[in-house]
Amino acid sequence: MTAPDDTGAGGRPVRAPAARRLIEHRLFWPAAVLAALLVGNVVFTHDFLAVRVQNGHLYGSLIDILQFGAPLILVSLGMTLVIATRGIDLSVGSTVAIAGALACEHIATAKDPGGLSTVLPAIAVAVGVAAGIGLLNGFLVARLGVQPIVATLVLMVAGRGVAQLITDGQIISVSSSAYKMIGGGYWLTLPFAVLLAAALVAVTSLVTRRTALGLLIESVGGNPVASRLVGIRAVGLLVMVYVVSAVCAAVAGLMISSNVSSADGNNAGLWIELDAILAVVIGGTALTGGRFSLGGTVLGALIIQTLSTTIYTLGVPPETTLVFKALVVIVVCLVQSPAFRARLSRRRRTAAPDPAPAAGDLTARQQEVHP
Repeated sequence: MTAPDDTGAGGRPVRAPAARRLIEHRLFWPAAVLAALLVGNVVFTHDFLAVRVQNGHLYGSLIDILQFGAPLILVSLGMTLVIATRGIDLSVGSTVAIAGALACEHIATAKDPGGLSTVLPAIAVAVGVAAGIGLLNGFLVARLGVQPIVATLVLMVAGRGVAQLITDGQIISVSSSAYKMIGGGYWLTLPFAVLLAAALVAVTSLVTRRTALGLLIESVGGNPVASRLVGIRAVGLLVMVYVVSAVCAAVAGLMISSNVSSADGNNAGLWIELDAILAVVIGGTALTGGRFSLGGTVLGALIIQTLSTTIYTLGVPPETTLVFKALVVIVVCLVQSPAFRARLSRRRRTAAPDPAPAAGDLTARQQEVHP
């Protein structure tokens, strides 16, 4: 419900103009930034938005952004729920590496690498271990009271080492068409990774917005004391969101490793946790917890992936890529900050000169001074 902008005659509320309501919508600025990035790419690459059909599959830069951005969308999806509870999960990058390493190790040592009887257990093992990692994170945070950044930082460091132990410090290559389907296959002309990410986003949105679960998560993150006083059991919710975050990271790890048909315990999912946090913040979810926006998170992840694609398209030198990316993200966060926009608006009003008085007003003032 939109708050009234002013009070008219008789005390009746006057609704804000449609343009103002649109600008104040939480998804407006992320969508506007994403559109600006896409339009900017068209200026340098005229066929950037072109989508073509080849061998029954859709190809193009937009399809690439969706396909390569699917793992980040999934990691950011779980991160959103964790941040909504005033937490943080720095272990998702290591979970990505562990999941990919477990799946590829299982497939590489199997007698029938391409069969579903091999691929499905590999997926189950990877997701199951990831759920255990999330359960450990939730236990440390909810039961033992360890700070979320500390608890997940421990697993961030240790998990990367575990992934390298699984792969014995080597890159494990697999040859399995069934496993390749997860991150590099197509279904209904679209990349299967995109369809899988869209399905998980839809299910999460349905569960958190059509049931009381989303409200409970926001209550625990918004005011833990009040939620405890009304009888909300925060321990179970905290454990659940960390498990969901780890499972989402595991699916992302399966996508990444299957797309390249290999597992790299050292580089797989490296720093993806930072991109996920940025995606959540760009999408409008505050790090202080409370209200969250899954739609905004998806837009934030697409902005980061589009930005990465833009950097490569423009030929930005590799040594300045991270600096360029950081500057753009800072600008995006400032643009969508209400406090920053309000301060900028006040400065503009202060800098604007007062209008010159009309001739009649000047005469009247002179008569007041010299009657």
